[in-house]
Amino acid sequence: MDKIQKNVLGENLENCSNDPLTGWYRDGCCNTDENDHGVHTVCAKVTTEFLEWCKEAGNDLITPHPEYGFPGLKDGDGWTYSNYSFLRKSLLIL
Repeated sequence: MDKIQKNVLGENLENCSNDPLTGWYRDGCCNTDENDHGVHTVCAKVTTEFLEWCKEAGNDLITPHPEYGFPGLKDGDGWTYSNYSFLRKSLLIL
């Protein structure tokens, strides 16, 4: 990726997490491109409640998958995830 991407305030994107390494490009940020059909542009500190909700919804982010370099997430980890997931969860809270 050649262009520095900006957040909604027009500032350079900040790092989301390097441990575990996150992002569509696995660069620690929420950079994206036209190939990211999930639009992984939301950075959040995940909670146990959110991780359990994701697992129940079919997106298990808790279980480690070392074959893909994925350590599994735990409460407090930073993670870039799909803005569609963020919206779905937000609507459930309302």
